[in-house]
Amino acid sequence: MKKLILITTTLLLFLTAGAQVLRQEMLQDLEKNQSKQSDIQYITATLTSATRLFAEKNDLTAVIMVLPSGASVQVIDVDSVYMHVVFEDTEGYIFGRHATLDETPAVSSQQVQQEEQLQEEIQREAQPQQQEVSRFTYLENKYGTNMAARLMAGKIWKGMTAEMVSDSWGTPLKINRSITGNFVKEEWIYRNTWLYIENNNLRDWGPIRR
Repeated sequence: MKKLILITTTLLLFLTAGAQVLRQEMLQDLEKNQSKQSDIQYITATLTSATRLFAEKNDLTAVIMVLPSGASVQVIDVDSVYMHVVFEDTEGYIFGRHATLDETPAVSSQQVQQEEQLQEEIQREAQPQQQEVSRFTYLENKYGTNMAARLMAGKIWKGMTAEMVSDSWGTPLKINRSITGNFVKEEWIYRNTWLYIENNNLRDWGPIRR
């Protein structure tokens, strides 16, 4: 009986010591993996707008999910159009214009040039809209909202003034003017249409026959 108790105690001590050694080895391996991971420098980016995550950048129908604005993604690679990213362990591609890098990586002069070209294109696209807004504001202050809307749409009607015609259609290619007594008659020639203006009021118009 004493031998059995001694054997059991020895076996328990052996198992306990082995478990401790195994636990220490596991902790050491975990610490090594964590130190390796801490040495890896990840580049991240923040989404400036909601965007789709594609499985393949050449297949825009292969949508994995829609990422919300403000989400953070890990960047694997970047080209002129797409970012190769990982979002919550899901890998895919997003449009580069929908995100900004959180850390500034070393970029080539070609990438800098492409970014500058993209900014120039954005500015060029915004300029016509700004010009339209400025023109409508000018017409609205001059004629009122309803009249400004008609002129912006390129409308003309009998009785409108010559200045209103100019604000609607722009400067004519040619003006033929004749003065008889108190009547000033003008023929305004546009590309496909002639307009008859008498004493500064539009009276008639018609197509130009070639």
